[in-house]
Amino acid sequence: MLIRAENLQAVMARLMRAAGTEAGAAEIVATDLLEANLQGHDSHGVQLAGRYALNILAGKLKPGANAQVVRQDGAIIVVDGGMGFGQVVGRQAMELAIAAARQSGVGLLALRNVHHLGRIGAYGDCAVAAGMLSIHFVNAVTGPAVVAPFRGSQPRFGTNPICIAIPATAPGGAPLILDFATSALAIGKVRVAHAAGKQVPEGALVDHTGTPTTDPASMYGGGPRGALLPFGGHKGSGLALICEILGGALAGGGTNQPGTPNDRGIVNGMFAIVVDPARFGDLEAYRAEATAMVEHVKTSAPGGEQPVLVAGEQERITKAARLRDGIYVPDATWEELCAAAAEAGLGRAEMTTLAGV
Repeated sequence: MLIRAENLQAVMARLMRAAGTEAGAAEIVATDLLEANLQGHDSHGVQLAGRYALNILAGKLKPGANAQVVRQDGAIIVVDGGMGFGQVVGRQAMELAIAAARQSGVGLLALRNVHHLGRIGAYGDCAVAAGMLSIHFVNAVTGPAVVAPFRGSQPRFGTNPICIAIPATAPGGAPLILDFATSALAIGKVRVAHAAGKQVPEGALVDHTGTPTTDPASMYGGGPRGALLPFGGHKGSGLALICEILGGALAGGGTNQPGTPNDRGIVNGMFAIVVDPARFGDLEAYRAEATAMVEHVKTSAPGGEQPVLVAGEQERITKAARLRDGIYVPDATWEELCAAAAEAGLGRAEMTTLAGV
């Protein structure tokens, strides 16, 4: 079904409140999930709302928790999230790192024990809004691992995203937000494909025997689970391991090795570097050079029917279309939302009314 953006946000906020979240935090979470859908990252959008609600009810997500500074040593900040909403705690932690960068030119953030952070580009958005550059390495210990290492067929990693964010370099321009999973496909996109009855691209999955497949049922069909593959072979696999070390081991929340409990919900860790570009010399010269490079990239003759795009452009194109046309929510995803709502004491009739369908 197609749901208008404002209606979908209302559905998600109401579900979070029904599960025990205060109104302000519920709006932050709903806005973040909606933005993921608007930008085309459906894996990090509405399909997560039901799972969040169930994790609150199960005590695995603490909706009232805030960022707690465990240690601060100059520009180095270690934050424990207390298993609060990643969308709330992550922004609080980024504010601390941005403040450190304003003071000393750089902020180094280690965030641990936080529930799902959502779209990592959101934290890049926080940095560029403050005029900062940022680099983010994230791991997730969320049930059994889902991504196999290079030349492996058994999973050892989460999808472990990396984000690099650069503020707009030209007046009125847009920032560069490079945000990607180190797996060939985000696990949420496999779930979305399964809900929609679609296949996934070749080269993204193997079944439990290690045989390549395009069937998302290999992950969500109820039988023996297969594995996602890393993007780019050894390159994605190497980056996934670095995310485990920086986002998990260094931040202190644990990695996807057998000694780390993996039944605590969606547990993220993030290592972020926030940098003030003004501290490196001639800011205007930097901006001019960066702008010239972006423009040069976009003058390349297209290799097909699609134009050359830089990081963040496809998301802006998709957002404009979805604000105009609405957001497609598969029937299976809607049923999952309604089932979670029922657990939280919220009836289907109210959900349907809020959705406007």
